[in-house]
Amino acid sequence: MILTIQPLKLTKPSPSPFHSIRTAIFCEKKAPFRRRKYNSSRRSVLKKTFIQEQVKFTAPVSDDPVVAIIGGGMSGLLCALFLEKRGVRSTVFDTGVHGLGGRMGTRIIDPSPLVFDHGAQFFTASDPVFAELVHDWSLKGLVQEWMGTIGELELGGQFTPLSSSSSRYVGVNGMRPLADSILSQTHMVDVVRPSWISKLEPFNGMWHLSENGKPRGQFDAIVIAHNGKCANRLLSASGLPLIARQMKRLELSSIWALLAAFDDPLPVPVDSSGSPFEGAFVKGIDSISWMGDNTKKISKAKDGGPYCWTFFSTAAFGKRNKVPQENIPTVTAERVKETMLEGVEAALGLSKSSLQRPCYTRLQLWGAALPTNTPGIPCIFDSEGRAGICGDWLLGSSLEAAALSGIALANQAGPLILSYIADYFTSGGSSPEEFSVGLHNEFQPLEGHDIGQFPGLESKEKIIEPQPV
Repeated sequence: MILTIQPLKLTKPSPSPFHSIRTAIFCEKKAPFRRRKYNSSRRSVLKKTFIQEQVKFTAPVSDDPVVAIIGGGMSGLLCALFLEKRGVRSTVFDTGVHGLGGRMGTRIIDPSPLVFDHGAQFFTASDPVFAELVHDWSLKGLVQEWMGTIGELELGGQFTPLSSSSSRYVGVNGMRPLADSILSQTHMVDVVRPSWISKLEPFNGMWHLSENGKPRGQFDAIVIAHNGKCANRLLSASGLPLIARQMKRLELSSIWALLAAFDDPLPVPVDSSGSPFEGAFVKGIDSISWMGDNTKKISKAKDGGPYCWTFFSTAAFGKRNKVPQENIPTVTAERVKETMLEGVEAALGLSKSSLQRPCYTRLQLWGAALPTNTPGIPCIFDSEGRAGICGDWLLGSSLEAAALSGIALANQAGPLILSYIADYFTSGGSSPEEFSVGLHNEFQPLEGHDIGQFPGLESKEKIIEPQPV
């Protein structure tokens, strides 16, 4: 069934599917169940009430279109940036209390201060389009090449450095300041945060957004630039069944992040030049998949402690110890912290209970951490519903993949970067079926490290298979 939305024309709304459900349930005791015609069972009828009607906009796109982008991670930010390059205005709605960036999170704890990247640890740039962006960020002093040694750390303290065919980059003052700076010089992008968009409604040829009943504006098109349970709830009754179906196919891992500061340096293995490693993919330990020295990576000129480290669990450990991330039980937090510190101790080859106690710890659960499957396409766009999706999971699990997905949804910038939203607006919205993409692609398992993919590292080193999730 197609729901056609015309501008300035009010029609009697179709009955809510939830009204049908309530009627069926509440009347069950008043009337005996009767077998329906055509061998349709009550269960199948109830199931059909959950099938969304497809929104189909037929009104011409406005001369000055505005796009709502829900999610202010790398993908959403670059989608907004490249929409502006094509002359399209947008508003980015993000839930971040401390700043933009999504998984590009940086925690700064006063008064020292202590600085931790508690999401993305570093990134590579193998695609020429993304590499050009990174070069521009470098010239602006937003990113720098990470020259510290990284490698693989085996149980017992055996360390093997990794070479790379691509440079490794980090934010100069952490990852979040980079995210906050991406839109600093834009003039056609508004940012609203913290904001939790809770409802999308098509009406009079526009998308109307609201947050807990409060109107948040009307837009010519929408972009979903985040994923997980919140995105699924948002799409569940939006009138975009094809997009909702693709989003629900996505599978995400859960990973614990432990931020820990120590008064003294950790006794980490050194490379052939005698330099201690600054980051390591941990192998053979269930509770730890990565350990990174934020003090060396970010605060290079700092003398003395505290020394700030970020430890990530494996996906398998995260799955077994998953709890609601908004309300982590104290007993779970303490158990996870101690188990992860024991894992660090074993990885470094230290005797039991010899690891120094941290002077500061903070534990966070990334309940929807990284994708474990992908359709392998740049983006998804439903032209009839004027709605799209971008995110790292469409191409992989890296900052580069997130960036390329956002660009792909916004702009044409190279042979592998396709244009949908901006070109659709340029065409005036004619022949919308020509601009739809990714609505039926199948998903495939995604390989990489438990903390993501790093194009360039995989080209020379053995890929670390992710733990089962």
